Amino acid sequence: MVERLDEERLETLRTWGAGLSTSARDELRAAGKAILMLVDEIDRLEADLWNARAATKQAEAARQAEATRPEPEIPAEPPVAVPAGPPAAERERPPAREPRERQAPAVEPSQVLAMTLSERIARGRPPSSETA
Repeated sequence: MVERLDEERLETLRTWGAGLSTSARDELRAAGKAILMLVDEIDRLEADLWNARAATKQAEAARQAEATRPEPEIPAEPPVAVPAGPPAAERERPPAREPRERQAPAVEPSQVLAMTLSERIARGRPPSSETA
């Protein structure tokens, strides 16, 4: 059974790969470059694994924090009173009234000049000055 590659073994492989890649023979040079490529790939995979584990731990911590956060209490709404009797569409409506013309109260012409603007508005008269 082959043991796992620890840092010491990876360094040994780097040394062999560097030595072989400078060989005069093409086959040994290719083997050395292949060893160096594989060692670099192992380094990248270890970094990816470390990052994935860290992200998993962060996600798990976030889920636990979310689960332990108390839910905000929603106040219960008071019951809505339901009117007794038929629905609004079925109730009788009072007869419609004819719109009345707004008539200004009778005022003596001598009183018009003495009235203030607010009095004129209250009595339904326009604010312009009226002369008799």
